[in-house]
Amino acid sequence: MKVALSLLAAATLAGCATTAAPTENPQEAFFDALSARCGKAYAGRLASDEDADAEMRGKAMVMHIRHCTADRIEIPFHIDGPGPDGGWDRSRTWIVTRTGASLRLKHDHRHADGTPDAVTLYGGDTADAGTATRQTFPVDAESIAMFARTGRGVSTTNIWSVETTDAGFTYGLNREGRHFRVAFDCAKPVPPPPAPWGW
Repeated sequence: MKVALSLLAAATLAGCATTAAPTENPQEAFFDALSARCGKAYAGRLASDEDADAEMRGKAMVMHIRHCTADRIEIPFHIDGPGPDGGWDRSRTWIVTRTGASLRLKHDHRHADGTPDAVTLYGGDTADAGTATRQTFPVDAESIAMFARTGRGVSTTNIWSVETTDAGFTYGLNREGRHFRVAFDCAKPVPPPPAPWGW
């Protein structure tokens, strides 16, 4: 059944995702729709307007569904500066995995030399079924402990979201007083960027 859904999505998908075939599990449809676009890259922009995001405002952005297996999807997120040499910042990769009971989102952060950032592999698991086009990921206990240990206690109530539709892909972060979103246009794929740092 999973194979059939994946083949159907691959054959009919026009943008980042397609209207899912009927399924008992929206998380399976969501994961299969992302997997069907493996290898594609899309240009994006900052879609929120908060002072905390001022450094990203107006920057070129690219997300790349770079590598997929049956249970894992790696999506590097590239921003045109400020990198260590003034060029692209390739430090971030979003990782979506199947856990058997849910979906998990983790954030892999690296330095330009490939070494892990002090705050990396944070995220959380879905707490409900979500929909075939949108999944949310409340912060997990491991990440809460990491944030507290590294002086980022403000992040201990984070809820991340990933939305994928025919028209676009959106990544978001929400907590009290913080609403961050980046949106990508899936109508026009762009050339894949170089590998993220350390990969």
